[in-house]
Amino acid sequence: MILKEYQKRTVATVRSFVAELAKWRAEDEEARKHNPNWGSDWVQKAWKKTVAGRSYHPRRNGLGERLPTFCLKIPTGGGKTLLATRVIDLVNGHFRQSRRGLVLWIVPTTQIYNQTLKALKDRDHPYRQQLDLSSGQRTRIFEKTTAFGPRDVAENLCVLLLMLPSANRKTKDTLRMFRDSGGFDRFFPPDDDPAAHAKMLEENPNLDTFEQTPGFWGRYIKTSLGNTVRLLRPLIILDEGHKAYSANAKATLEGFNPCMIVELSATPAKGANVLVEILGRELNAEEMIKLDLHIRNKSGGDWRGTLLESVEHREALEAEARLHEAESGTYIRPICVIQVERTGRQQRKPGYVHTDDVREYLLQHPGIAPEHIAVKTSTKDELKEVDDVGGLLSRDCPVRFIITKQALQEGWDCPFAYILTILTNPMSRTGITQLVGRILRQPYASKTGVALLDESYVFCFSRRGNELLKEVRRGFGLEGLQGLEGRINDGSRDGPADMLVTRQREEYRAPASNLVLPAFMILDVKDGWRLVRYEADILSRVSWDEIDLSALDDLALDAGREREVRMTANLEEPIPEPLGGNGGAPERDGAPLDGDPGNGGDPVDYFFAASHLLDLVPNPWQGRDLARRAFNALLERYPTERVAANHVFVLEELRRHIEKERDRLSQDVFRALLESGRMRFLVVAEDLKFNRLPEQIEVPKAKQANREDGSPYQRNLFDKTTEDDLNQFENKVATYLDQQARLFFWYRNRSRKDYYVQGWKPRRIYADFIVTLRDEEPEADDGFHRVFVVETKGVHLKAAEDTEYKRSVFDICGEHARKTDWAEFVPAMRSKVMRFEVVDEDEWQARLNGMLFPDGA
Repeated sequence: MILKEYQKRTVATVRSFVAELAKWRAEDEEARKHNPNWGSDWVQKAWKKTVAGRSYHPRRNGLGERLPTFCLKIPTGGGKTLLATRVIDLVNGHFRQSRRGLVLWIVPTTQIYNQTLKALKDRDHPYRQQLDLSSGQRTRIFEKTTAFGPRDVAENLCVLLLMLPSANRKTKDTLRMFRDSGGFDRFFPPDDDPAAHAKMLEENPNLDTFEQTPGFWGRYIKTSLGNTVRLLRPLIILDEGHKAYSANAKATLEGFNPCMIVELSATPAKGANVLVEILGRELNAEEMIKLDLHIRNKSGGDWRGTLLESVEHREALEAEARLHEAESGTYIRPICVIQVERTGRQQRKPGYVHTDDVREYLLQHPGIAPEHIAVKTSTKDELKEVDDVGGLLSRDCPVRFIITKQALQEGWDCPFAYILTILTNPMSRTGITQLVGRILRQPYASKTGVALLDESYVFCFSRRGNELLKEVRRGFGLEGLQGLEGRINDGSRDGPADMLVTRQREEYRAPASNLVLPAFMILDVKDGWRLVRYEADILSRVSWDEIDLSALDDLALDAGREREVRMTANLEEPIPEPLGGNGGAPERDGAPLDGDPGNGGDPVDYFFAASHLLDLVPNPWQGRDLARRAFNALLERYPTERVAANHVFVLEELRRHIEKERDRLSQDVFRALLESGRMRFLVVAEDLKFNRLPEQIEVPKAKQANREDGSPYQRNLFDKTTEDDLNQFENKVATYLDQQARLFFWYRNRSRKDYYVQGWKPRRIYADFIVTLRDEEPEADDGFHRVFVVETKGVHLKAAEDTEYKRSVFDICGEHARKTDWAEFVPAMRSKVMRFEVVDEDEWQARLNGMLFPDGA
C-alpha cells in the first residue's frame, strides 16, 4: 500500500528515533563494560537528537530498565493501524535487530479487537501483508487463549492481541492470564529443578510465583501467559493509548517488561511522549476524510420526518454512486447509521425510539428490503452475518442501514458510512459527539470528484443550533481533527461554516488570468506533450545495473554483534537472548542468513532483503540482485555469523546508499531527457489546475496575517491570508515584498494545492511564493513583466540535502526559462521573464533586493 505524505513523514521520524535509540543504547552498554555504575539516560539522548523542543517523560519497565515510550498522534481516519505495522518493522529492524519475537498489541474495546483481529489474520489485508513482509512470511497471530511455545517465538513474528481490560492486572480476566497454565510450561524450568527457578527469578524478579516468600524448596514460577509475556520482553502497540494512563494501567503495562511501548492516539493523554503529530488538515489534503460535514437539524415534527429525509438523501447518494461506478468502475454503497434510544426486547415504550420502531418504519419505504437493514447493539450483532459475504465493503453485501445505540461509538470503521441520523431525545447530548467520527473516512482514501460522495451528513431534529454545533465540534476534537471545525456546515451559509471564500483582488484579476506557470512536459507518442510523471517517466528509465555499491565494500561490521544464543536450563527449545536477558536488546537470531532451503540454498534470504527495499526499488527481482551483490561482497570478507549479526545494519546502509544512487541516476535520466528535447520546460494553454493561480480560495475565519508592523497586506493577490499560512520567516519575506512599490502582487503558494515543479526525486517541490513585478513601461496593459517563483529556507535548513536538491532543480528551471519562448503555446506570456530562486534566511533581504532590483534601482 502506497503511503500518504504524512504517513511517509511519520515512518521517517520513527526510523530516525529508533535508530538513535539503538545507537545510544549500544554506547551505554559499552560504557557499562568499563564502569558498571555508568548511568546514562540513552533514551533521553535519542529523543533530544530526534525531537526538538519537546520534553520527554521517562518510564521504566518491571525490571527497572529504561523503557522507550512514544506516541503517534494521528487523527481518526489517518491510518493508525497501518502505521503500527510499519512501526513494528522499524523497531524490530533497528532496535531489536530481529524479525522474530513477540508483539503485544493492546486495544481498548471489543469492537476494535474484533476488527483488528480480522484484519491481522487476513493474509490479503494490507496490515497482514506488511507484517508478512517484515517477517519474511513468518507471522503468527495469537489470542490470550492460544498456547504457544519457545520455538514459535524464535521462528516467527508473533502478535498477541489483548483487550485493555485483559491487560489490567486487577481484573478477573487478567487474573486468569496470570494463572498457572500447562500451555506455557516449555518456557519455564521443570518443577523438580529449584535451582533453575531461582536463576530465572534472579534474572526476572517480577515473575509471579506460587509463594511470596521462599520456602524450604525455594519459590516456584507460575507457568502463566502473563509470566511468558514478561520473559519475552515484548514490543507493546497500544491502540487508543490515552486510555492507559491511570496509575494501575501504566504499572500493568510496565510490568510486562516491554522493550518499548508505542502509543497510537488521536488525543494523547497529558504526559504522553508525542513523537509525531499529524494535523487534521493534512488528512484532508490527502483525501482521507469526507468533508464538508453537513448538519441538517429539522425543526419541529418527530423522528419519522428526520428519518425520511435521511432515507431520501441516502437514495440520492446511491444514485450518484452508481453513475460514478459506471464511469470509473469504483464501487461505493452509501450507508446510513441510525442512532436510537432503546434496543432491548423489554424496552420498547411510547415516547422512546426503539430499534424495532425504526426497522418497521424503514420497511414501509419502497425499495428497502429486510436484508438492507442491520442492527448492532451490545446483545445483537447482525453485522456478523456480513462477514460471510466479505464484509460491508463487498459488492455482495446488501446493508444500507445500520441501527445502533452506542455499540458503534468507538472503533467501528466503514468508509461507506456517509450519513449519521440521530433519533435520540433532542435534550440528550449523547450521540453526535461520539459517533461523528464514524462517517468521516473517505472510501479508498481518494476523492471521487463528485461533491455528494466526497462529503458527510448528519440528520437530527429539534436541537438547539448552538448546542448542536458544540457537540459536533467536540466530536471533531475527540477524533483529533482540531482545526477542521471550519468544515462543518450547519446550513446557515452556502459555503462551509467558519470558512471564507475570497476572490482575487479586483485590480489583479485580469492580469493574473494571463499568468501561466511552466512545467516539465514530456513528448508522448500517443498524447503529445503531457506532464512529466516521476514513476512513469523518470524512475522507469533508471538502469539499476548501474547502481554503484563499491562504497559498501569497506563497510566495517561490529564483531560485538555476533550471535549469542543460550539455552535456558532444561528447556525443550532454544530461546533467543531476550528471554531473561537485557530488556529488548538485539536478538542474535541471524534469521536472514540461516541457509533456509526456501532461499534456494543461498546463505542469505535475499527476497527478505528486497522486501525492505521495495519503496526504493519497485521490482523485487532487481532488489534481490542488489542485496545479493552487497551481501556477497561482505561474505567474502567476514564469516557468515558476523554478517548475520549485522544484517539489519547492512540493510540500512544498503538502503541509504541505494537511495543516493537512485537519485544520482534519476538526475542523469532527467538531464538526458532535457538535452534530447524529449522533455521541455513549457507553459501550455491547457489548464493543468496547478499551472494557473486560483481565482478564489477558501480560508478559515482564523486570525488574519498582517505585515510585521500590524498593518494589512496591500499587494497580496488575495486580501485574506491566515497566520497559519505563514511562519515567522515567511511573514518577514511577505512584509518586505508587500512594501515594494515596484511589486505588482505576491501570492502565498499553497502546498499540495497550487503550483509545483516535478524534479528527479519523488516528492514535488511546492514553492512558498509567486511574485510578480510591474512592467517598466507605465502604459503596459498586462500589469506585470517579471515572475519569480521563490522558495524560502530557514538557517537550520540551508545546508540540508533537500535544500540543495531544490536549489539544483530551480537552477535548471531558471536555465531553461531564460532560453524558452513562452509565447510558443501561450501568446499572452510573450516576453515575460521567469526566474526561480531559493532564498536562505541568513541572506534573504540581500537576495530579494538583487532579485527585484538587479540594476540597483
